[in-house]
Amino acid sequence: MDKAEFKIEFDRNYLPLCMYALRILKNKDETEDIVQQSFVSVWELLKTGKEIDNIKSYLYKSVHNRCIDRLRKLNTENTDSIEEISEYVAEDDIDTSERDAILWAAVENLPEKCREVFLLSKRDGLSHKEISEKLNISVKTIENHMTKAFTRLRDALQPKGRKVFFLPFL
Repeated sequence: MDKAEFKIEFDRNYLPLCMYALRILKNKDETEDIVQQSFVSVWELLKTGKEIDNIKSYLYKSVHNRCIDRLRKLNTENTDSIEEISEYVAEDDIDTSERDAILWAAVENLPEKCREVFLLSKRDGLSHKEISEKLNISVKTIENHMTKAFTRLRDALQPKGRKVFFLPFL
């Protein structure tokens, strides 16, 4: 695998892997460190001439194992839950992580004001009236931004053959 092919794999898998690791670790900084370490490890392995049949699967397993190692270092008293996590990499978790990554990328692509209104509403739980007061714009404008956000997010998700729904924290 050359650098260009590796970059394609990195671009395709980085955010889903981060979402996957975040579900396990619940810490954004550690999540990014682990995913980056996993990619560096894979690149080093590939540079030695070894081949990886399924790079996506290999990366998920690598991230998973690194997350478990990190949990063990952080929490030696709660080994039962760590062992339960380490038993498998659930396909549903991988699918959910990929869906989450697609959704977050779509949110990031919303127009600035639309994204701000959407996140204040769905992530921060503010009412339309509270957003209106905070941003000094009308409730009707808030409603228009929300309609635009939902439309764009639905359109971003549907071409991928995905069901349209939103994460609980949105």
